[in-house]
Amino acid sequence: MKFVVPIFDIKNLSFVVKGQTILSNISLEIFCSEYIAIIGPNGGGKTTLIRMLLGLEKPTGGEVRIYGKKLSNFKEWHKIGYVPQRAAQIDSSFPATVLDIVKMGITSQRGIFGTFSKLDMQLVNDAMLKMDILELKDKMVGTLSGGQRQRVMIARALASKPEILILDEPNTGVDVASQKNFYALLRELNKKEGITIVFITHDIGVIADDIARLFTINQKATVCNNPKQALSCEEMSELYGIDAHLLHVHKHEH
Repeated sequence: MKFVVPIFDIKNLSFVVKGQTILSNISLEIFCSEYIAIIGPNGGGKTTLIRMLLGLEKPTGGEVRIYGKKLSNFKEWHKIGYVPQRAAQIDSSFPATVLDIVKMGITSQRGIFGTFSKLDMQLVNDAMLKMDILELKDKMVGTLSGGQRQRVMIARALASKPEILILDEPNTGVDVASQKNFYALLRELNKKEGITIVFITHDIGVIADDIARLFTINQKATVCNNPKQALSCEEMSELYGIDAHLLHVHKHEH
């Protein structure tokens, strides 16, 4: 049997701030080509966990390994694309075009004064093409709809050709129609491009049919390998601490 090294190997991770426990003894693994959703109540530690995976927060206990390396030794950050919370909520007067924003996905790796090559430009164009925003490249990003801005921010994350894409509540402020298109887009990136997808969401019923595994985070972590069975009202009520009622979305094959 071949041993497979996980992309992320999280062992006994804890995070305490001013005596308050945000995360407690979390152990998880994320493997290549997985499609994973993270759910949990506000303040449960979801975003903190993501920030630790990216080295933006330092744990008070445990460790994170990326591709078998300690976080402090990992240098290949171009392999990881990240779309932070509220990334699509850009001020309408923000002075940048769609092309400017997507190019940031390359310049963040090269540095502001790094050389921008023809290959880099091809990567940027490919990312915009995948997101169906190439024709918008000269538009000011602040003039776009929420759904279009969302695609721009994902294109920026894809410009460095990442192997894993991490998104923190990417549908915040995006209309329902754009959300539906967004989930179809994630499925395509995962299945056709082989990109590992990890995203925080509150759209529980919508993603139940698509995701392979579900992480529930509320200080501690639970891993579910059969999301359809796990998404019961009783379990969601326990997780969120309220009476939960789930809207189940059924797919219709034509």
